[in-house]
Amino acid sequence: MASEPPSRGRLLQVLGVWFGIAAAIGNTIAAGIVRTPGDIAKLLPNPWLFLGVWILGGMYALLGASSLAELGAAIPRSGGQYNFARRGIGEYAGFLVGWSDWLSTCGTNAAVAIVIGEYSSVLLPFFAGREKTVAVCVLLFFALLQWRGVKWGSGAQLLTAALKTGAFVILVAACFILGSRVPLSPASSADIALPHGFLLINLVLLGMQSVIYTIDGWDGVIYFSEEVKNPGRDVPRAIFASVISIMGIYLLLNAAVLYVLPMNEIAGNIFALGAAANKVFGRFGDPIIRTIMIVSLLSCINACQMFCTRILYSMSCDRLFFHQAAKVNKGGTPVLALVLSTTVGIIFILGTFERVIAMLSFFFVANYTLSYASLFILRKREPDMPRPYRAWGYPWTTGVALIASAIFLVASLVEDRNNAPIAFAILLVSYPVFWLLKFVARRASIPA
Repeated sequence: MASEPPSRGRLLQVLGVWFGIAAAIGNTIAAGIVRTPGDIAKLLPNPWLFLGVWILGGMYALLGASSLAELGAAIPRSGGQYNFARRGIGEYAGFLVGWSDWLSTCGTNAAVAIVIGEYSSVLLPFFAGREKTVAVCVLLFFALLQWRGVKWGSGAQLLTAALKTGAFVILVAACFILGSRVPLSPASSADIALPHGFLLINLVLLGMQSVIYTIDGWDGVIYFSEEVKNPGRDVPRAIFASVISIMGIYLLLNAAVLYVLPMNEIAGNIFALGAAANKVFGRFGDPIIRTIMIVSLLSCINACQMFCTRILYSMSCDRLFFHQAAKVNKGGTPVLALVLSTTVGIIFILGTFERVIAMLSFFFVANYTLSYASLFILRKREPDMPRPYRAWGYPWTTGVALIASAIFLVASLVEDRNNAPIAFAILLVSYPVFWLLKFVARRASIPA
């Protein structure tokens, strides 16, 4: 078993269930839900298949929630799934999860910042052609905010998550109350042909990539487990409440879009929510929703910055990253971790949105796979470990989630030959990086 981590920093145990839910909602309900409905409808121009992939994604998340709730309550350390893989499988597995989780979270920041830049260019013509400049400036702004301290970040998270949730609830209600219903029939697809056989399976897989990217983040509280007042009780509560809240909002949003728009107007539309708002609010719908979304997307970036710093902080405390990344300023922010996370996010901005989503979904599922495997290992190797919460349906629910994750990874490598191999190569690069950082950390720990 991996040795226990040395004494670490001054993280404050002051957070509760509501912050955990706010962190999950802020991180999850962001760029994906405003863009992926159009991508999924283009792949699967059938109302029932369109909603079906969202339901499958929600079932996958719910199965995994029980397992991660047990791990988060039993191993109350900030830093996310890295801690589970490290303790269950070993240092390299932990580093692999931490490495990919950190990169994927930085990538999420980049994807959200790109969307903010795109929306800003529509609202204000001055920003046309400067979308990536806007995206970079947004990341730098939040880096400065996080530099001020944890209280600034946590307060902003609670406020922006509440505003975001309220905005979506209002949109859903307006669509169903004020909108005109569009029949769910093949005619609404405008004669778009739906493929069959293996091609359909491939399209469902690609749709699931977008859904997994969009719903990921429901486990946001585990990045702050040691800062939660009562992790044994509050971590499971926050995880389940987050999954239910997020999937409820997503299903309602997609149902609302289908209620007022035919499939052919959703398919390929990078802002289907705006088109639905136009049906309800007229020509002011699109700019109103874009403005609300810009504000709400800021919540995601704030949450992701907090996640990133804690991943590197925890790895540094375990001597799996530069020890300087474990140092915090007076406001409680790991400074080097913040600088590195912001820099990598800016690099991701240079890519394309679709490639970022496909690569990140591979990272997300790879991490879940190792976390679910860790639960099996820890149940067998450490049966007496204190477990304030035990996964319901174990081993069946955890086993189904593990098998589904493994199948998704293999299918992605086979079917998505443009993006999944790149993501896999990035994971392979982690092995020499792991040994290099261990060597550097050991040298730094040797007294002069």
